[in-house]
Amino acid sequence: MGKKGKSGGVGGADEGGSGGKTKNKGNAVKVRHILCEKHSKVMEAMENLRAGTSFDKVAEAYSEDKARQGGSLGWMVRGSMVGAFQDAAFLLPTSSVSNPIYTDPPVKTQFGYHIIMVEDFK
Repeated sequence: MGKKGKSGGVGGADEGGSGGKTKNKGNAVKVRHILCEKHSKVMEAMENLRAGTSFDKVAEAYSEDKARQGGSLGWMVRGSMVGAFQDAAFLLPTSSVSNPIYTDPPVKTQFGYHIIMVEDFK
């Protein structure tokens, strides 16, 4: 049981005190998410991630939006995302779909519950 499914612990607007480069990550983020309307469904998706299933596969099975194809939202610029989603995205470190670092607990917005992971910043 390695670090697969390790969460970034990003869920609140706390001062990001873990590990160094959390500020000045640029103004754009390459982001993936899993969006579920119901809390029970997003927690089921979370269990699959914790079990080591790749992020894109879980997104295809559980996400309820247009990003169902692997969960990719592509590049999103600061200001184009809803507040809680954007705050969480810019606090996360970069990771890969095969070894994702994601929001745990999921982030709640007016659209539902999001599990978010970040692939890159610019």
